[in-house]
Amino acid sequence: MAASVQPAPGEIVRSTPLARYRLADNPGPMSLDGTKSYIIAAVEGGSTVVVDPGPADEVHLSALAASGNVELVLITHRHPDHTEGAQRFHELTGTPVRAADPAFCFGGEPLRDGEAIQAGGTTIQVLATPGHTSDSVCFFLPEDGTNGSVLTGDTILGRGTTVLDYPDGTLQDFMASLEKLGALGPAVVLPAHGPDLENLESVVLTYRDHRDERLAQIRAALQELGADASVQEVTDAVYADVPASVRGAAELSVAAQLEYLRVAG
Repeated sequence: MAASVQPAPGEIVRSTPLARYRLADNPGPMSLDGTKSYIIAAVEGGSTVVVDPGPADEVHLSALAASGNVELVLITHRHPDHTEGAQRFHELTGTPVRAADPAFCFGGEPLRDGEAIQAGGTTIQVLATPGHTSDSVCFFLPEDGTNGSVLTGDTILGRGTTVLDYPDGTLQDFMASLEKLGALGPAVVLPAHGPDLENLESVVLTYRDHRDERLAQIRAALQELGADASVQEVTDAVYADVPASVRGAAELSVAAQLEYLRVAG
C-alpha cells in the first residue's frame, strides 16, 4: 500500500509520475475520506485530463480548473460524488466531458470499451468494468511508471471493498471485471476513495478471496434460514455487525450475491 493516511481536502497530491489528485471535502460512510479527483498530465504546465470532477463544490471545481490546461474530462461512473460537478466544470472550462453513460457527457462522446485516448500527453485506455454500477469504467495509463497505473473509480477502493449497486450492478459482471483488471498485472491502483495501492494483480486476488468468503457465508446462512430467505434476513445473519449508516449498502451486496447464487445454482 502506497499510503495509509489521506491528506486534507484542498491539497493537490502526486500519486504517480502522470497522476495527481485533489481530495474533495465530502467524507462519509460511502465516500470514505472523500472523492479523489485525478489530474493526468505528462508534462508540467502542459495539457491535463481531469477524471471525476466530484461534487458540486465551487472551491473544488475552481481548483481543478486552475491546475492546468484541461483538455478533457473523464467519468468513471454515474454516482453523484463523481459526477455532480461535471456540468459546472464543463461550464467553467469549456472542456468536453466523456462518460460511458451519455447522460453524463457534456460536449463529448460516450466512452467505448477498449478505446485508446491520446490526451494529457499520454495514452489512456478505457476498460469497461461493470459491477459496482453498469456504467463503471477504469482508465489504464500504460506509460505511467514501470508497470503503469489504473484509475479504478469505485470498482476497487483503497480501503475495504466496493458495494454492488444492485440491480444495476451485478456480481456476475463484477467478477468478470476483476478478471479483466487482474490481467493488467502489477499496475499501481489509483482508486477514487482511500489510499493508492501498489499492485493491482495482488489486490484483485484479495477482492476475489473476499467475495468467495462472503458467498460461503451466505450459503451457510441459507442452509440455516432456508433457500427462500429474504435479503433482510440474510443481511442480519451475515452482516450483523455493520453500522446503521451502511446497512443499506450491505443489503444491496447481499441482494447481488443471492441473485448470483440463485442463477449459478
